[in-house]
Amino acid sequence: MRPTAALTALLTTVLAATALTACGGGSGSDPDTLKVSFKQSTDNSIKVMDTYLADIKKQFEKANPGKKVEFVPIKAPDSEYYTKLQQMLRSPRTAPDLVYEDTFLINSDITSGYLKPLDPYLAKWPDWNQFIDTAKSAAKGEDGKTYGVPDGTDTRGLWFSRDVFEKAGLPADWQPKTWDDVLDAARTIKEKVPDVIPLNVYTGKPVGEAATMQTFEMLLYGTNDGTSDPLYDRTAKKWIAGGQGFKDALRFVETVYREKLGPDVSDALDPNVMTRVRGEWLPQGELAIALDGSWLPQDWLPGSGHEWPEWSKELGLAAMPTQNGQAPGKVSMSGGWTWSIPAKAANPELAFEFIKTMQTRANAQKWYVANSGIAVRKDVASDPAYVSAQPGIKFFTDLVAHTHYRPAYPAYPKVSTAIQEAMEGVTTGDMSVEEAAKGYDEELKAAADGQVIEK
Repeated sequence: MRPTAALTALLTTVLAATALTACGGGSGSDPDTLKVSFKQSTDNSIKVMDTYLADIKKQFEKANPGKKVEFVPIKAPDSEYYTKLQQMLRSPRTAPDLVYEDTFLINSDITSGYLKPLDPYLAKWPDWNQFIDTAKSAAKGEDGKTYGVPDGTDTRGLWFSRDVFEKAGLPADWQPKTWDDVLDAARTIKEKVPDVIPLNVYTGKPVGEAATMQTFEMLLYGTNDGTSDPLYDRTAKKWIAGGQGFKDALRFVETVYREKLGPDVSDALDPNVMTRVRGEWLPQGELAIALDGSWLPQDWLPGSGHEWPEWSKELGLAAMPTQNGQAPGKVSMSGGWTWSIPAKAANPELAFEFIKTMQTRANAQKWYVANSGIAVRKDVASDPAYVSAQPGIKFFTDLVAHTHYRPAYPAYPKVSTAIQEAMEGVTTGDMSVEEAAKGYDEELKAAADGQVIEK
């Protein structure tokens, strides 16, 4: 006899909770043990977070005799990490004391009641005044309360191979002014250096939010629609249907793959394509231009497993231009992660003490550099030692002036998935731009319960 759908769902939930408890997910009732959960890299050679947290653990345990820190790493791709984390947060038996939250999903977890507001703790912590306002807002709920302490932010731009550019006859100080400049450079590379991938832009559902943020929003926020938020009207509190800027962004993606300026479609839709970009294609000179994030060098630092000490000489950096070069001329997107305390954590006070240890000026600076992150503490951002700590830091920090933040409200994950589906449709050629945009509008209405501004 086959179990009913309801029974199957119940069994799945019970088994998932049991598995998480077995792996040490629950904070339990031990007041002297702090359980900290974070996203562990699926690349075994990348130990940046593990190394940093091990040092914080030593500091914390030395400063708090009798207290112990136990790590509960979740080793999974982004989408699986979010799912597993939310499973853990549902029960006091499985909820850790401290969790690592992506800012794009934090409002979803706030709405679900999974996180504890931190305002009473922050009010007594002088260092909170050092955090920049945009970073603070990324961890705020619609209720105005703060649910996380950011550990840095990021920006995005164009990485390019100086060697490939030289072979193609393109300038070593390349700074494109329009989208057409980017596409024309890729076309030149395809013609002159045919054995490399001219341009990588992430696309489709397999890479999830990387497609939405690293590619689509980098395009959309650089259209004429980008003078205000092109996705969400904060005054009306409504999402915005896909207009001309939305279609133009889709058309850029379509052009890359229709003209074979990007990787093979099968490679582009491989969930591991991000690892290949950082670990193979760029270091081995197989990719000319990558629209990607400020964090890439963390994979190339000594001890990373993908050491590439020459990267700063072999790669150039350029800002992503607006569509037609209109003001401000550059565009970037910023996100980041925060440390949050689950609503069902057993040791919330101890958890905030751990946050304070992580976020001292010295420890924060250490993390920004190790993680190739962008400082969100004003005192660190103005420190010459931080600015000169690694090539590229100044370039990506300067992009904060031109950056945008996603409207990471509860419906955003569904909106993001709808964008990915539209991108995938034009990437494979299964949909025209018009069809993909129409499909997005339909998905958007469902995600936003019909609360949509038509374009």
